[in-house]
Amino acid sequence: MLEYFTPEDNDLEDNDHHKQVREITARLPNTPDDRDFTREEIRKVIEGMNDKKAPGEDGITAEIHKLTFKIFPKSMTALYNSCLKNGVFPDRWKKAKIIPIMKPGAQNSKDVTKYRQISLLNIGGKILEKLLINRINHHIYSTEFLNKNQYGFIPQTSTINMIMAVKEFVQEGVTEGDITVTVSLDVEGAFNSAWAPTVLKNLKESGCPQNLYNLTKNYFTKRKATMATNNIKIERAVRKGCPQGSCLGPGLWNVFYNSLLNLEFKSSTKIIAFADDLLLLTKGKSVGELKNTANIELKKSQRGQ
Repeated sequence: MLEYFTPEDNDLEDNDHHKQVREITARLPNTPDDRDFTREEIRKVIEGMNDKKAPGEDGITAEIHKLTFKIFPKSMTALYNSCLKNGVFPDRWKKAKIIPIMKPGAQNSKDVTKYRQISLLNIGGKILEKLLINRINHHIYSTEFLNKNQYGFIPQTSTINMIMAVKEFVQEGVTEGDITVTVSLDVEGAFNSAWAPTVLKNLKESGCPQNLYNLTKNYFTKRKATMATNNIKIERAVRKGCPQGSCLGPGLWNVFYNSLLNLEFKSSTKIIAFADDLLLLTKGKSVGELKNTANIELKKSQRGQ
């Protein structure tokens, strides 16, 4: 089960594209650093933590962090700014305690895929994650880096916006006398398999400030996951993905998926995403034409990451 939740990233299996991406991310960006976290910025993030959420392995709750910040605001501000300045996400905050949750209607299945995971993370790390992703999101939204066809995890957008975009595309086809085909793609274990080098490459291309890039890069290193049952506890290195339940996960997923949405498709094709759910729409005059076009476009999307 733990192997399923934490897939390997074996560089020996890299093709030329993957090797090139790794080389790109090994070089630091030339961008200037972002400003330090402010005391007020940290206070808002800490106060926004849900007291009812279970803590990670260290057992320190959100309520304890809130009380600590009230007593030592200067020290906690210095702590998080030290992480930003040095590009270090502390190792103890990279450990996830995985709780498997059975999917509805899968009780009789004997396959490990009947479970989804929830990662319990140390609250101190979730605070740093939130501070980091707030800054990254501010950068990518202000520079309009993200593809407009992503409707998930985006402020002031919803499934309704996605449905309306699909409706508009189909209506255009009907007006032109075309047939429209929709292919729905569901990425299995999406968050678990998000490849860190692609996230970092896309951040680099966005002009991400160097200190935010360095902290994100360090976040992806030396991560671990544990699972326990009865008296048995096992630990495994995590080399791929973003933990389910992390604050960074949704924002970094959009950065990761952006390269796929930016692929050059035919003018008769539109690709639309809501988080990891993908719709490929293509229109044409005949079923045979559409089959050929859809297969070509799907091959592009397979190579996109």
